[in-house]
Amino acid sequence: MTKVDIISGFLGAGKTTLISKLLKEALAGEQVVLIENEFGEIGIDGGFLKDSGVEIREMNSGCICCSLVGDFGTSLKEVVDKYHPDRIIIEPSGVGKLSDVIKAVKDLHIENEIRLNSASTVADASKVKVYMKNFGEFFNNQIEHAGTIILSRTQNISDDKVQKAIEMIRTINKDAHIITTDWELISGEQILSAMENVDNLELQMLAEQAEKTHQEHEHEHHHHDGECCCGHDHEHEHEHEHHHDGECGCGHHHEHEHEHEHHHDGECGCGHHHEHEHEHHHDGECGCGHHHDHDHEHHHHADEIFTSWGVETPNKYDKLQLDEILKKLAGLNEYGTILRAKGMLPCTDGTWMYFDLVPGEYEIREGKPDYTGRICVIGSNLEEDDLKELFQVA
Repeated sequence: MTKVDIISGFLGAGKTTLISKLLKEALAGEQVVLIENEFGEIGIDGGFLKDSGVEIREMNSGCICCSLVGDFGTSLKEVVDKYHPDRIIIEPSGVGKLSDVIKAVKDLHIENEIRLNSASTVADASKVKVYMKNFGEFFNNQIEHAGTIILSRTQNISDDKVQKAIEMIRTINKDAHIITTDWELISGEQILSAMENVDNLELQMLAEQAEKTHQEHEHEHHHHDGECCCGHDHEHEHEHEHHHDGECGCGHHHEHEHEHEHHHDGECGCGHHHEHEHEHHHDGECGCGHHHDHDHEHHHHADEIFTSWGVETPNKYDKLQLDEILKKLAGLNEYGTILRAKGMLPCTDGTWMYFDLVPGEYEIREGKPDYTGRICVIGSNLEEDDLKELFQVA
């Protein structure tokens, strides 16, 4: 099965630079084919990227969105038949619509041979406002349909301008990962991980909490005929979390809305829908297999509700500021019942701070730069507005 990654971006955003970085730092062990299409230009980038040992099918007859049915489809099928590569990277024209390219890949109907692995957009952070205003039909389409938005040249503008660019992007796409860190500070592997949406902080924490909770409360789990199909007695006053074949990690109905900054296909980072008191459960059900929209004999107690709040932010924090934030989070109950908090944040002195927190204690240590600042808090009855104010995030 060949993975297909689409890397779009408006003219001059830095697509070729990004692709070169990925080839050198993340994909050196894979057989990769690059399909590129420059709008009415000589294939200058083709010669540059051939040095990486990548086979390129140059298509300079016109914009990719003008040749989807013919040249593009033919080229993609030929590449699969001839090379059977591990991965195909498609670099559309800077004025191509990402939605058209995604549709073209899906319409080839060779699902048994290729899989659309990711669709990302490179955006010049300094030009988001002007491009939205003047080239909205194309620029906005690329932003709207991207799973990951990779900001370029963030090191050349102020933190305030980066934040404003993010706010404008969020008006069009509230769900995508947004990479804000200077590319020189992070690896190609980190960027690829964000593009593929596998580096999920909340999912990692939920899995860790599941294992911990299972070990601590295993002796209190009982089976009852006719009881909840997850096999646990939910009358206990404990924070239970159970995995059921990929279902909700805690197996409980989440009654609060969560402002997750990185939704994918309508889901939050932990893989669950959190819209309007869970009108959208897994196949209409929560993780334990029951509808919880109405009161019934198996309804879970409010203090058993296990929730998470996650945010991605480019905000920089000094060490004393972060220490004060975590001191409040570890010692006060005004933010809800905090079971765990974790994050990676840029420091004002240019380093990165990683923090871990459990009730009553926390630690801050230096770590390597991440693709953007990330914070995740898990617990019950979380006061999300207060958490946003505490961390000073939108």
